[in-house]
Amino acid sequence: MTELTIGYSPCPNDTYIFHALVHGRVEPEGIRLAPPVLEDVETLNRWAMEARLDISKLSFHALGHVLDRYVMLRSGAALGRGCGPLLVTVPERAHEDPAGWTIAVPGRFTTAALLLALYAPGHGRTGVMRFDTIMDAVRSGRVDAGVIIHEGRFTYGGQGLHCVRDLGQWWEEETGLPIPLGCIAVRKSLVAVVPEMERAIRESILAARTDPGAGMAYIRRHARELDQEVIRSHIDLYVNDFSLDLGEEGLAAVSELLRRGRRAGIFPESARLEDGR
Repeated sequence: MTELTIGYSPCPNDTYIFHALVHGRVEPEGIRLAPPVLEDVETLNRWAMEARLDISKLSFHALGHVLDRYVMLRSGAALGRGCGPLLVTVPERAHEDPAGWTIAVPGRFTTAALLLALYAPGHGRTGVMRFDTIMDAVRSGRVDAGVIIHEGRFTYGGQGLHCVRDLGQWWEEETGLPIPLGCIAVRKSLVAVVPEMERAIRESILAARTDPGAGMAYIRRHARELDQEVIRSHIDLYVNDFSLDLGEEGLAAVSELLRRGRRAGIFPESARLEDGR
């Protein structure tokens, strides 16, 4: 049996989701997984452009560029309400017009960058930085503002930063739909494994819910922010029932993100889900 390569981020929501699966507590039938590769999501996004991994975590922004090579799984996604990226700056600049700002984003193909482009298509220059360096860059004045994700949502206030706009809240107000952030995708040539991988990921999440302490050492080992309360808040926010199955509401949200990206000229016209949405 050929090993399938798999990659996901070191963020607590991903390590929580995959712990049971990659540590033998859940075994997908007829599928053998190689040891997982843990990389920041923008690295995984860029690798997807080369179809480097068989199974990979992706930003939904990146998914819109690789739907000719990958198929989205219905389980394992980060999608919900009140969980979107935040546009932040220092308090003294909070009332300025962002049109002239240089804004740091956590990767060209992150959903954060896509949401910024949809929210403020005429904004100033964009600079790409690793997500865990953005707040320091804003505080030091190297950039005027930044779009923060992951644990930054829980820690920016303590670092003296001000939220200019919650981009997830903007999305919810615009569409009435939850915000799609990231998903798990499988190479199209391996489409036969999709149902079993979806089942295995769901079982891995349920195992984590049943015994949340089992994976905590693994989660903490890879987390950027070690505060237990921050880790727990991160998991509670980004792992939810949409992670078990996107369902019709989740699929509608992904479809709308792709539609808006196509309309803005960011995605090709072919960027549609398997059912044509």
